[in-house]
This record gives sequence, structure tokens and C-alpha cells, in this order.
Amino acid sequence: MAHVHCTIPGQRSLTSADCANAIRPIFGIPVYAATSDSMIEEMDRLCASAQAGEPLQVAFLNAHNANLCWENADVAAAFRRGLVLNDGIGLDIATRVLHGEAFPDNLNGTDFVPLYLQTTSRVFRIFLLGGAEGVAEKVLSAFQARAPQHHYVGTRHGYFTDEEAAGVAGEIAASGADLVLVALGSPRQELWMSRHLAATGCRAGISVGGLFDFASGSKPRAPALVRRLQCEWVFRLLLEPRRMARRYLRGNFAFLARVARERLAPRSMPVWTQG
Repeated sequence: MAHVHCTIPGQRSLTSADCANAIRPIFGIPVYAATSDSMIEEMDRLCASAQAGEPLQVAFLNAHNANLCWENADVAAAFRRGLVLNDGIGLDIATRVLHGEAFPDNLNGTDFVPLYLQTTSRVFRIFLLGGAEGVAEKVLSAFQARAPQHHYVGTRHGYFTDEEAAGVAGEIAASGADLVLVALGSPRQELWMSRHLAATGCRAGISVGGLFDFASGSKPRAPALVRRLQCEWVFRLLLEPRRMARRYLRGNFAFLARVARERLAPRSMPVWTQG
């Protein structure tokens, strides 16, 4: 089958064997459907083609931040700026209802980002942004052991004000990084990247959510069986019921109701064209 180029206004083209199947809109957010192997190749290609001042922005859409996109136009716009991958069982339910099939793989950031760093053909200069004091340094040590081919050029905790946000981008630029992993929580990490990633001089930025907590050992991952069943949210709810109840109980019901509404009246999204 001939390759096609899928383009979104203001962004570089995405190549896939079948554009219509590769992009699955969820609440107006274009989510890229791919296997982990093909996405590793695609991200390598996109990083290689990134232009100065136009870095690749990668985000992961799950039921929680899909709700945030539904409720807040600025958050939705931040997600639409780049490459969006599927995260979790909620997105599988949504794509089955809206598009008739599940995603090829669960490309959640906690698993996919370490896999990408281990298997990419590129060698990056990586800056780690986010977490409490000392967390990013622990993640750096863990990543050096798992993906030692890269150069880890700096870390910074995630506790900074909006007034300091531009200065943080300057710190990253001064480090010479070409890839920044951003763990500020959603939607703060996506909003920060949409506003400041270009000023870092990086080729790419990836929003990684809770990855730093797990990689640093600050919080435990769910057992492997629970992860395979895509029920990690249940494990997190049991660990932190007071913090996660609103997100996973009330939020999941809201998400499913919105999926049903979307099935009846799809939201608009930027037009993808073949070129």
C-alpha cells in the first residue's frame, strides 16, 4: 500500500501506511494508532525532521486528560499541537465505540518512553524536568542504567511558578539538551510544552506524567498482570483513594458519558490531508 502524509495545520507531516486508520479522533483530539515498534520508528523520523523552533511535542491521552480536553479549550489546543498517543483502557473503549476497533498497542508513557529510550536508533542529550526535589536525579540514575547510550545533561524539579516557566526553558536551552522529558502532571506539562518547548532548543519534548514517580521508586507500579489487563487505575485508586477517587470514579463515568455523546455528535478537529 502506498504511503501517505498526514498533515495538521502548523505541524510537520506524519507518515503511515493508511492515514485514515492511523488517526483516530477522540473528543476532537487526533490520537495516533500504531504498534510500539512502528511508533519508535515514526518518532525517530519526526525527531530527525524537527526544525529549529518547531520541536516535536509528544503527549499521551487517557480518560482523565481527555476529560480535561473536553472541558478546557486551552488544554485541547495544547494536545493538538503535536503527536498524541493512547494511554489505557479508557481510550480502547472510546476507540471501539467511535471507530470500531481497539488500538494496536497501549502506548502509555510509563512503559513506552523507557522502551523508546532503550531502542531508538538516535542518541539524545536528555534533560529531565519535574517531580519533587531529588526525584529527577534518581530518574537520571535509573535511565543511565537502562539506556546508557544517551547523554543526560540536566535535571530540575517541577516546583516553579508561572513567572519562572520561561526561565526554566532557558535552563534547558543552556544545557544543550535536544530532548526534554516533562513530568509536571496533566495538563500543566502539556500547557508548559505548548508555550515554552520551542525556547528550549530541543528537537522534542515528551510529557511523561507519573513516570518519574515510578522510575525513581517513589511510588510502586501495579503488578504485571494488572498492567496487562489495563487495570492499573484500580491499583492506583486503592493506593491513593482520597486523591484518586474523583479522577477515577466520577471522572470515568463522565468520560464514558462523553464517549456516548461523541458517538452521536462528533466534535470537530483539525483537518488531516494527504500530501
